[in-house]
Amino acid sequence: MTVDLVGFLGVVLMAYLVPGPDFLVVVRSAAEDPSRGRAAALGAQTGLCVHMLAAAAGLSAIATRSPVVYDGIKLMGAAYLVYLGVRAVLAARRAARERRTAHEAASHAPHEGGPARRRSRSGFTQGFLTNLLNPKAALFFLSVLPQFADGDGSLARQIFLLGLLDVVIGVAYWFALVVVAARLRALLARPKIRHRWELTTGWLFIAIGVTVATAA
Repeated sequence: MTVDLVGFLGVVLMAYLVPGPDFLVVVRSAAEDPSRGRAAALGAQTGLCVHMLAAAAGLSAIATRSPVVYDGIKLMGAAYLVYLGVRAVLAARRAARERRTAHEAASHAPHEGGPARRRSRSGFTQGFLTNLLNPKAALFFLSVLPQFADGDGSLARQIFLLGLLDVVIGVAYWFALVVVAARLRALLARPKIRHRWELTTGWLFIAIGVTVATAA
């Protein structure tokens, strides 16, 4: 198999550098807890693996050629992003109310000190569903990856190998991003800054969800 690896790597890196819903999920999770951020990153890449395997098997072609199936996946993904945004906004407002009480420290302790396994599982689920319900991920594997495959050999095999390389690059990128975001935890731990962070990311999720739902 002969492919333009330089061109492929350039396209993949540009795709990761452009912030999307998965970027917000990973950064928000890492800002809460590094292990949750890594779990969200692995979840996001696992979601991509599903699209990659479906594309290699030809299933994504069926889905993306059917407007009903495509729109259904798009609306489910948009609804999930809005759900994440509403949760973040409500959490910010709830935290603001709690800070006005005399039991601020006690009310925050369970949230910050929850079981690490539960936090990681929640991060993985959010990352996984965010990419699984993103039809643009399926279109990427169907329309972009085949352009870097040659005419010899199995197209499904080449899409699988290129997709696997994409996922590995993504894991390295997300883990590096987790390290950066984790270093901002002390800053985000300040009540006012955390309140603004939660509101900003929450409304961004909602805006992206609405944009996805209304996009042609």
